[in-house]
Amino acid sequence: MEPASNGNEDKVVETVMVGRYIEMEQEGEFKTIKSRLSSLLWHGGSAYDAWFSCASNQVAQVLLTLPYSFSQLGMMSGILFQLFYGLMGSWTAYLISILYVEYRTRKEREKVDFRNHVIQWFEVLDGLLGKHWRNLGLAFNCTFLLFGSVIQLIACASNIYYINDKLDKRTWTYIFGACCATTVFIPSFHNYRIWSFLGLLMTTYTAWYLTIASLLHGQVEGVKHSGPTKLVLYFTGATNILYTFGGHAVTVEIMHAMWKPQKFKAIYLLATLYVLTLTLPSAASVYWAFGDLLLDHSNAFALLPRTGWRDAAVVLMLVHQFITFGFACTPLYFVWEKLVGLHDCRSLCKRAAARLPVVVPIWFLAIIFPFFGPINSTVGSLLVSFTVYVIPSLAHMLTFRSAAARENAVEAPPRFVGRWIGTYTINAFVVGWVLVVGFGFGGWASMTNFIHQIDTFGLFTKCYQCPQLPPPPPYGLPFPTSTPAPSATPFPTVAHNRTIPTISNFSPSPSPS
Repeated sequence: MEPASNGNEDKVVETVMVGRYIEMEQEGEFKTIKSRLSSLLWHGGSAYDAWFSCASNQVAQVLLTLPYSFSQLGMMSGILFQLFYGLMGSWTAYLISILYVEYRTRKEREKVDFRNHVIQWFEVLDGLLGKHWRNLGLAFNCTFLLFGSVIQLIACASNIYYINDKLDKRTWTYIFGACCATTVFIPSFHNYRIWSFLGLLMTTYTAWYLTIASLLHGQVEGVKHSGPTKLVLYFTGATNILYTFGGHAVTVEIMHAMWKPQKFKAIYLLATLYVLTLTLPSAASVYWAFGDLLLDHSNAFALLPRTGWRDAAVVLMLVHQFITFGFACTPLYFVWEKLVGLHDCRSLCKRAAARLPVVVPIWFLAIIFPFFGPINSTVGSLLVSFTVYVIPSLAHMLTFRSAAARENAVEAPPRFVGRWIGTYTINAFVVGWVLVVGFGFGGWASMTNFIHQIDTFGLFTKCYQCPQLPPPPPYGLPFPTSTPAPSATPFPTVAHNRTIPTISNFSPSPSPS
């Protein structure tokens, strides 16, 4: 038997070697100006690239719906849920990173070569826990990423409408669906270096625009902050925040794009801390200024006056949603490539053509369910709860359930969380909390809300939450051409008769016992 010290040294060496293939291939190569420019803008794999990817992907269109969640939760609950779910999301992202390094190290001990293969979450589960866990992870992860892409497409149509309302939101969905389909030409997460950097700048601008514009606007006359008023609204808002900090369904793909994936452990936490500096001030400021009006407006842009600053924020968010669409869709592209046998194909054009069928169902679902805001909570409670909270926690517990697995682990839990006992305690709490609060109460509330949206607006609605146009005059009756008498009722206009059915006056069914 080898001495313990030698075993530990082997572990360290193997861990350091994880993910070093690309960097090793590039050692000693002469770099031209073109290759240097490509590396600067296109080919990333550092810890900084991973941080930009995590931060940019985490705070996308949800930035515009968090004030809506605050109106459902109230100011104090909104702040506390952001802090709590931000911490919980960072913990489960850490678990995913540990399981990835454990899986890859075991495979590299078996001389498996990953140079032409992108490791994904369901493969990690397969290698560590077997095919049943692989199928479970594949089903939840793909469904979540599918609807995550749908949400980005819906958000594009919702945002552009506030700049150009000559086209309805459904038509804008058609247009942006075609634009987002161009993400099939981005090979992998290595190639999001410049996009991640720009995306984070865009959301930073938008967040501080929302904050400053709301404070300068001041509180509207008679503003009310009555939330929380109903359980259905409270848990709907909470699950939207659960969705906000559940963006680490692409953690494995981001890690695989890193040269040293073992450095990822604290990256998601650092990204979350930065995201909180954007989400907390913006959501709190918009809610302070507009209060309960947000219950009728799930998109914060709807309440702010149109200015050049707001139009700039809308355009930047549109570009960012294109980037986030690519983030959510790229893992689906990988799964599809592996299914059709083109994942290791060297031709980018062939891979891009093979990826196009993935975009079609996303396009179709965005047209069926254009409910910007409520769909976030539904996806959060039914999909995010399992994909990035429950399954990683359970997988970590089962992977290291035996004493031998814990002893031979590539990396043991840190001392400040209580080593293995503390880790198991935290994991059990995460599973229990998310199953009861996130999936249980959150699922009930979000589905109640979602069904109400369908009953109110219908599927395939042409323009969700758009101002209702006045009805045309009866056939044969011309529009008045002169000023009516004082006693006559003036013809209603859109600006003064905006009737938007929402759930603010909705009486939900009794809470389940």
